[in-house]
Amino acid sequence: MSAPAAISGPAVGRPVLVTGGAGFVGANLADALAAEGHTVILYDALVRPGVEANLAWLQARHGPRIVPVIADIRDAAALAQAMAEAQAVFHFAAQVAVTTSLADPRADMEVNVLGTLNLLEALRARVGGPVPLLFASTNKVYGNLPDLALRLEGDAYLPEDAGLRARGVSEDRPLVFHTPYGCSKGAADQYVLDYARSYGLRTCVMRMSCIYGPRQMGNEDQGWVAHFLIRALRGQPITLYGDGCQVRDILHVADAVTAYRAAWAQIDAIAGRAFNLGGGPANAVSLRGLIAHLGALTGRPVEVLAGDWRPGDQRYYVSDARRVGEALDLPPARPWREGVASLAAWLRASLAQPEQVHAPSRIEEPA
Repeated sequence: MSAPAAISGPAVGRPVLVTGGAGFVGANLADALAAEGHTVILYDALVRPGVEANLAWLQARHGPRIVPVIADIRDAAALAQAMAEAQAVFHFAAQVAVTTSLADPRADMEVNVLGTLNLLEALRARVGGPVPLLFASTNKVYGNLPDLALRLEGDAYLPEDAGLRARGVSEDRPLVFHTPYGCSKGAADQYVLDYARSYGLRTCVMRMSCIYGPRQMGNEDQGWVAHFLIRALRGQPITLYGDGCQVRDILHVADAVTAYRAAWAQIDAIAGRAFNLGGGPANAVSLRGLIAHLGALTGRPVEVLAGDWRPGDQRYYVSDARRVGEALDLPPARPWREGVASLAAWLRASLAQPEQVHAPSRIEEPA
């Protein structure tokens, strides 16, 4: 596939709203939009450790083009005010941890479901009419895929079905919500799609697999690729939950940003659709496979500790990303070894600034 001819969306003018804009993917998208000349309203509660560093980085790079609004997604009035002048909305604000959702399912629901509903209602009531909304969903909407016939080959679970192995899991897969996090993100996913059906809003859903890259503050709840790298670079052990043979497709954040920008540019053609967004079979790797690669990358073996399986963990999830690639004319994804090497270089530089990177002792199961 060739690169799209234009992926910057409508002309520079009114600002673009990015909820969760100080987070990993949101900050990378905000950076790309501001570099094109867009003013970005960066809406974030700044509750996740480390994200304030992303905001400071964006402000240093882009000055007044970054307009921070420090507020909670559950604050409907603040959200409506932030949206008033926006020409498009990218919705990344969320509670992202399965463990947190299990500990406090009500808060998880309020952030992910009520927060998204606040956004949709503000969009529907917006003076001047609604504008495009691009929503970050998750592969967790497909549940733990217990019916997939898998076999263990080396250090990786792989499908028995040759077609599934070659293509990955498609959007035709039935939705099955496991864990409170899966329920809340799945409900938000469906609300976003239904507001396109019921109210004619121009919305699109991206069901993301594992995104990695610069600005990722890998910790125990999310960001396993960066977390593994941080531990490996520091010579610290990595705890695997389950046997570590779980397989995921990983996608560099630059490719994810390209997809979101292309979706905005082509929103009239894709409104009301959900897409799987991931690296696909060419960028699939097991947790143990990645750890072995990190040992080679750092020049020393990585110690591995064992932990129990996590609720709802998928032994195999690889995105069939053909539909999003074809609909948006996306270029091929960056090869994972190349992308991981670039993230390692970024982390080596960042580790000299401890406030930039947080590296807890364990990690949530991969998203």
